[in-house]
Amino acid sequence: MRRSHRPFRLAMGQILVEGGRIEENLARAGGAIRRAAESDCSLVVLPECLDAGWTHPSARRLAQPIPGESSDYLCRAAREVGIFVVAGLTEREGDRLYNSAILISAAGDILLRHRKINVLSIAQDLYQVGDSLAVAETELGVLAINICADNFPTSLALAHAQARMGAQVLLSPCAWAVDADHDNQSDPYGSLWREAYSTIARLYNLTVVGVSNVGWLTEGPWAGRKCIGSSLAVGPTGEVLAQGPYGADAEALVPVSVAPRPPIAAGTDIAAALNARGYQGP
Repeated sequence: MRRSHRPFRLAMGQILVEGGRIEENLARAGGAIRRAAESDCSLVVLPECLDAGWTHPSARRLAQPIPGESSDYLCRAAREVGIFVVAGLTEREGDRLYNSAILISAAGDILLRHRKINVLSIAQDLYQVGDSLAVAETELGVLAINICADNFPTSLALAHAQARMGAQVLLSPCAWAVDADHDNQSDPYGSLWREAYSTIARLYNLTVVGVSNVGWLTEGPWAGRKCIGSSLAVGPTGEVLAQGPYGADAEALVPVSVAPRPPIAAGTDIAAALNARGYQGP
């Protein structure tokens, strides 16, 4: 498996996503891709369901196949400026919808497609559950993608599997939402993600990056809540490398320096390596 230990810069593209406004959302995604390239980043990570918006009911009529119009737009944007892109999209396959994410190469090719597995109960009437995990060998190293709640502390088995496949960097489009009256001063957002990301990062020498959108949820099961950014990058020793600003209007492009590390072991040797790091699980 081709791995890289060459440092590179990625950008966390914390953009506004408005429910049902696909053209506007894709335009913002394209702007973030261009700005990331101008900032000498080799890769940009964008939010979950950036086309129609997470759990927005318009997905039932607006979602596209992958490949399709929305993914083609992002592929062109990646190719035009020559950087990798990770983006969350709603995906149509026949009469089914999926909460999906894609990894696009700097040449504009789709290298990976992931369908969210740990779908929240409130979203299961809209999205089907995904059924596969994979990694991609790239010039930046071995990359993996998953989506938001796939990295809950209670579902880290998914990230464990991707790490065992050889992933060096795990990239996760997200839509982190809080109550409308959430007070970030008295209750700072993000402890759940820092715990989960740091756990898997330390065990496997991974870099883990989660990128959330900003903006209000106007329809769907969580209408009235707000997505607040706070995008997070955690390095192989569990340290926070960068964090995006908090707020429903806190759009930002946050550069992060990433240094991929070799996997701790391969195959059956992984169990002993994990045991040496204090991990007693399966």
